[in-house]
Amino acid sequence: MNTICGRKPRYIGCMRRIQTIGIVVVMMAICMQAAAQERRVQNKPYMDLRPFHFGVLVGMHAQDIEFQNVGMQTVTLEDGTTAEKLISCDQDRWDLGFTVGVLGETRLSEHFALRVAPAMYFGNKHLTFLNHTDHLENGEPLVMKQDMKTVYVSSAVSLIFAAKRFNNHRPYIIAGINPMLNLSGKDSDILRLKRYDVLMELGLGCDFYLPFFKLRPELKFGFGLIDNKDLDHINHLKDKNLNMYTNSVSQSRSKFVSLTFYFE
Repeated sequence: MNTICGRKPRYIGCMRRIQTIGIVVVMMAICMQAAAQERRVQNKPYMDLRPFHFGVLVGMHAQDIEFQNVGMQTVTLEDGTTAEKLISCDQDRWDLGFTVGVLGETRLSEHFALRVAPAMYFGNKHLTFLNHTDHLENGEPLVMKQDMKTVYVSSAVSLIFAAKRFNNHRPYIIAGINPMLNLSGKDSDILRLKRYDVLMELGLGCDFYLPFFKLRPELKFGFGLIDNKDLDHINHLKDKNLNMYTNSVSQSRSKFVSLTFYFE
């Protein structure tokens, strides 16, 4: 829902960096602690020798989006006159989303594996449009807000490089491509994203071989490879007063941070 309100302080950039660094440090500490242990009896010693296996995944993620603002633009007003407007757009916070899916993984060699993981991402992006030209009575700029609820269907294809197993632990790194289908978006939204997107993904994780299954916590970062702004959306807006806010962004690219737990 779009609302008009005053400007709020911004401190999101610093918090984003602190949260990301904290997660990476925790993951690395877990793997380093596992590598320092003495040898012991292995759980499921032949699990990684299977040519193919299945599993399920659940996790959480935070969606981000990077905008390229156009800067000053010429706007046609209702009376037919024109005016110069300066509007900027940004995502002002991170909201945690939920991820669920399945996976199929094939063994390529002792250290390499190929994984396909169809999944659904349920999340939200909170956008703020700051009008630097028009002001409220107290002198503060006008602000428009949009809650962009998103539902994605994805099918990530990833190449895994894993270290040699030690006891019941095995750290690894991962890289891949994740095509995504966007099922959300309304004509009343200020901004709407395209129905498709493609992300490059990089991450790290560690296998934990438990007595009855393998648990794999994984931290992954996704970077959008294409401009995912729906340029045709402005033609479907009923409220033409929103045109200058829609036109304030020339392109956008998605970003994801995911913490996923795989059960195999």
